[in-house]
Amino acid sequence: MDPRTGKRRERVATEATAADVDRAVRAAHAGREALADRAVRAAFLRTAAGLLDAAADEVVATADAETALGAPRLTGELARTTAQLRAFADVVDEGAFLDARIDLPDPAAVPPRPDLRRWKIPLGVVAVYAASNFPLAFSVPGGDTASALAAGCPVVVKAHPDHPATSELAAGLLRRAAAEHGLPEDVVVLLHGFDAGVELIRHPLVAAAGFTGSVRGGRALFDAAAARPVPIPFHGELGSLNPVVLTPAATAGRAEELGTGLAGSMTLGAGQFCTKPGLVLVPAGADGDRFLAALAKGVAETAPAVLLDGRMRAAFVDGVTERAALDGVTAPVPPGAADEHTVRAGVLAVDADRLAAGGHGLLLEECFGPVTVVVRYADEAGLAAVLALLPGNLTATLHCADDDPAAAGLLAALTPLAGRILVGGWPTGVAVAQAQHHGGPYPAATSAATSVGATAIERWLRPVTYQSTPQHLLPPELRDGNPLDLPRRG
Repeated sequence: MDPRTGKRRERVATEATAADVDRAVRAAHAGREALADRAVRAAFLRTAAGLLDAAADEVVATADAETALGAPRLTGELARTTAQLRAFADVVDEGAFLDARIDLPDPAAVPPRPDLRRWKIPLGVVAVYAASNFPLAFSVPGGDTASALAAGCPVVVKAHPDHPATSELAAGLLRRAAAEHGLPEDVVVLLHGFDAGVELIRHPLVAAAGFTGSVRGGRALFDAAAARPVPIPFHGELGSLNPVVLTPAATAGRAEELGTGLAGSMTLGAGQFCTKPGLVLVPAGADGDRFLAALAKGVAETAPAVLLDGRMRAAFVDGVTERAALDGVTAPVPPGAADEHTVRAGVLAVDADRLAAGGHGLLLEECFGPVTVVVRYADEAGLAAVLALLPGNLTATLHCADDDPAAAGLLAALTPLAGRILVGGWPTGVAVAQAQHHGGPYPAATSAATSVGATAIERWLRPVTYQSTPQHLLPPELRDGNPLDLPRRG
């Protein structure tokens, strides 16, 4: 579908049947041993990155036609995607992800210690559920796929229906890269269709799953993963408000700057980032008013935007309409429909006391699209009352002044609420790095793992310890003398 017009574009694939899913998973499962060679899979990941870069014009044009995200945004997303693939190739080469640990025997220890050698091995076939809002970086060639392949796990991807042609193109390039290194093409398999997603999570040969999407869809799959005869890990990224707290000291000196900055962050990508700041706590009074005026000006000047599909557009329009109708909620910039295919960004506002009194739970749920809720607090007690209501988040942001007396206490209050805490700046934009964490308490995520950064590989591994095992039976990674020159402890 073309989101700019609502018209059908083309048919690029068919929805998979239960038999198709079974064949796909079994084909991927058969490729496990082929991925065992770390050097081969690192080279495979680099080749996949190179093929995607070489096809950049076609990839970007195809993705833009299906998502309306625009060539500049998608060009950057492709660069991020290929950088992720190369970064995980580096992780594979280094070998620290194997977490090799050796404890030599010590009969004098209490209790006596035998020879113990521990490392991590791949789980098996990983099901990846592609995201709507990132047709590359969180979809077929994205972080879940890259990290799973780096771990040595074949991948079966359930494509998102918003970008099937992009998914087919990316999957074809990954499969071509596999073949160039003598790997079975089916170490990456692509499926389409809602029913295929349900069948996939239930398949007995699927060992783990990664998901980025809505709370409703993710929770249904999470429950299905737990209800299997043999439950499997389900690493889901579901929904997030990404609260922002502005202290009185911050707004006293930078009210207009902060308002303008927030307007840019919450409308970036038409508000379709999982890290969009959706709830902002602002001190009441003249400085808070100046902040709100600057925010309103920046949002009002934002051009109408096309969302990813008609369903999301309808959900956004209905969602902001319902929120704006709540008692005590005002709309400094009314969000909603601009025309048949676009939406207007907007700002809603409410007093902290009204929010904390109850009956406004909808304001504490993510609204996907270009809207944010400003909550005006009169004092520290009002601020604390709202923070106590917040669910888990991917991010939480604090804006304070240097030597701000409120900073330490607020940082401590925000830390339990999110997986990434920012002091200054805005949460949109997630660096791919060793120290990155993209996850958080439920409903932001269903596990404590990250879906971005080097440690995302840990989701697809499990530890195994060999006890009192002869050298010739040990994997080379754990033998005396460290023949593979791996980072090891002990």
